[in-house]
Amino acid sequence: LGKPTARQERARPGAAQHEDRPGFQYDHEAFLGKEEARSFDQLSPEESRERLGKIVDRIDDNKDGYLTTEELKNWIKRVQKRYIYENVAKVWKDYDLNKDNIIAWEEYKQATYGYYL
Repeated sequence: LGKPTARQERARPGAAQHEDRPGFQYDHEAFLGKEEARSFDQLSPEESRERLGKIVDRIDDNKDGYLTTEELKNWIKRVQKRYIYENVAKVWKDYDLNKDNIIAWEEYKQATYGYYL
């Protein structure tokens, strides 16, 4: 008889893992991005289905009407990259205290450790 393998045995070495939790929020955010996931949470099921259909059309790179694993991976990478760039832009404003578009060491220390100093 075949013995099922444990989840960690199936994972690629060095691959990023996430904790499987009840619910869908982690995957929801990975697929849509945090901001987009929040906006989807406010939609009716019909509106959500319609917007998701439009997103699926954007994911289907070769326009064959089907999504491949590679297309999904590419989409999630694009969403995550966009989230990183948006997050850096938000944090930059907090750290660039004198708004000269340069973060000096003193600004970084103040923004990061100011309440300790």
